[in-house]
Amino acid sequence: MNRFRMAVAVLITISAASLTLAQETYQDVPQSVEALRQNAVSKTEFSLDHSMLVLTSKLDSDNDDLRRVIAGVSGLSVHRYRFAEPWSYDPVALRSVKDEFHAGGWKQLVNKQGGEGDPEMSDLWIYMRNNAVSDIAVLLARPSEITFITVSGSISPIDLIHLGGHFGIPKIEGGVMVPAPPRR
Repeated sequence: MNRFRMAVAVLITISAASLTLAQETYQDVPQSVEALRQNAVSKTEFSLDHSMLVLTSKLDSDNDDLRRVIAGVSGLSVHRYRFAEPWSYDPVALRSVKDEFHAGGWKQLVNKQGGEGDPEMSDLWIYMRNNAVSDIAVLLARPSEITFITVSGSISPIDLIHLGGHFGIPKIEGGVMVPAPPRR
């Protein structure tokens, strides 16, 4: 009986450690993103764990693809910073995000830069555990806004398309980000 109790205790400890690691992943923000936050005039930040994602996905109950993707997501975090003047955020801090991700073992899948003289950028990184994608991070830099999104769990980069338009993630159609309707 002692061995059984010991095995249960070990399993509970491993499960708790795994849950803690998953929660830390989607809630942690790289220091360079935090540095960008300091000069923002408007900040929108939120994190949702799996149960909150499932609950909010029920608002769009006709979307089977969304529910399929949510089933594998353990957490999501969105950080959107708006700036008073276009391009008034620190470009060095923005570039250092890439360095932090590379140092942390992330793989960059997309690095889309704006055209001539246009500093806009869209970056997509993935983090692998046990030969599977366990985390995805997206960084979007626009003239007066920076959006940083992390998604943890069993998810593929293509699944981001199904999350687009939900939870503060920009909608993507045909590989192109669809601008949000103007605010009133």
